[in-house]
Amino acid sequence: MAPQPSAPPADRSARRPAARPPDRRRAWLVTAMIVTFMVINFADKSVLGLAAVPIMDELHLSNSTYGLISSSFYLFFSLSGLVVGFFSSRISSRTMLFVMALLWAVAQLPVLAVAAVPTLIAGRVLLGVAEGPAASMSMHALYKWFPPERRGLPSALQIGGAAIGTLVSAPLLTWLITDFGWRSAYAVLAVVSLLWALVWWRTGHDGPYDETRVPPAVDSRPVRRLPYRRLLLTGTTVGSIAGAFGAAWALALAHAWLPAYLRTQLGLGPQTVATVISGISGLSLVLLLTVSPLMDALKARGVSSRWSTGAAQGVSVCVAGCAMAAFPFTDGDVVRLLLIGVAFGTVAVAIPLHYVTVAEVVPPAQRGAVFGIVAATGTLPGLIAPFVTGHLIDGADTASVGYTTAFLIAAAVMLLAGASAILAIRPEQDARRLGLLPLATDPEKGVPA
Repeated sequence: MAPQPSAPPADRSARRPAARPPDRRRAWLVTAMIVTFMVINFADKSVLGLAAVPIMDELHLSNSTYGLISSSFYLFFSLSGLVVGFFSSRISSRTMLFVMALLWAVAQLPVLAVAAVPTLIAGRVLLGVAEGPAASMSMHALYKWFPPERRGLPSALQIGGAAIGTLVSAPLLTWLITDFGWRSAYAVLAVVSLLWALVWWRTGHDGPYDETRVPPAVDSRPVRRLPYRRLLLTGTTVGSIAGAFGAAWALALAHAWLPAYLRTQLGLGPQTVATVISGISGLSLVLLLTVSPLMDALKARGVSSRWSTGAAQGVSVCVAGCAMAAFPFTDGDVVRLLLIGVAFGTVAVAIPLHYVTVAEVVPPAQRGAVFGIVAATGTLPGLIAPFVTGHLIDGADTASVGYTTAFLIAAAVMLLAGASAILAIRPEQDARRLGLLPLATDPEKGVPA
């Protein structure tokens, strides 16, 4: 008997099981876990700055030495983000975030064994290695659960976790440092990181919007890839990196030196400093939860990404830069604290927006790698700013003069970075050039011409 002819490809595809609709409840559970992940992330980053004065007093550290310890966190931070980004298409987000959280717990242990400069540096270096990919890879994991048109709010919540981390951790860690000694804060963070890792291993899974792992039964189209050189040299990517660079300079100063500045230069007590830092984080959180959904609404109304996300990213960094330049010369305490809040709180808006804009000019299969590169270059100020600030303080006639010089340098960097972002970010135009949008698409409005 002659063999029966096989069914044509169209018939076979018709019998394929339909893709299951995305699980929205699971999507928001993963979002909550990633927000918590970012809370712990920024608590880990903040603990050294919050404990700066007692650590410097106990170990008799100069400002330069403390600045070196703070900058050591970023020694391999950018390289780690870069390397892990390229492995993001081969390793599940569940595994990557689990390993990162375990390393966070381990990184707190050296200083608990021996409190000295070498153990402080060792712990910060390991923590930097483990946290370098955290923001980009958790954002990548989050994007696997939401389609492009619904990523604004989840992105804001993810970055909002950073603000919540400082908002919540500043008073709690300050209480631990003040009442139980600074080592207790490190011990608590180690336990919390371990607990998160265990819960994530049970609940964290990769979502359906992951084109690197779409099963053939769902989509047999080839995954599109472009040369990384083309992706990285678009104006949108370069401008987004510039905006992130300016924001990261301010954030690095906030983590390393702002608590010490508030205590030694403004004469505030530990709990008052914690309240001020929480207030700054609260401002960041309000802006994140307000601006990102507003950007989504503007896009829904047909406003181009250049103006809805690119301009907002650059303007936020420029506004913060202006406040950074102004507050050292302000006499009134209330006005100065308000300007400090704007200088260090407004830049948070730029972080989710720079991921959103870059995602528009990158094929999803390469998104994790490009996010890693963008994060690596955008966070380089963390390696520079704390160390340079310590040297400026030690080398100036007075600590006040050193701080003022450091803040003016930061303002100049931020204004240049913000202006570059405003001028360079054009997502629709760059996506069209890369072939990611139809040729008939208008580059400014992103709609058919």
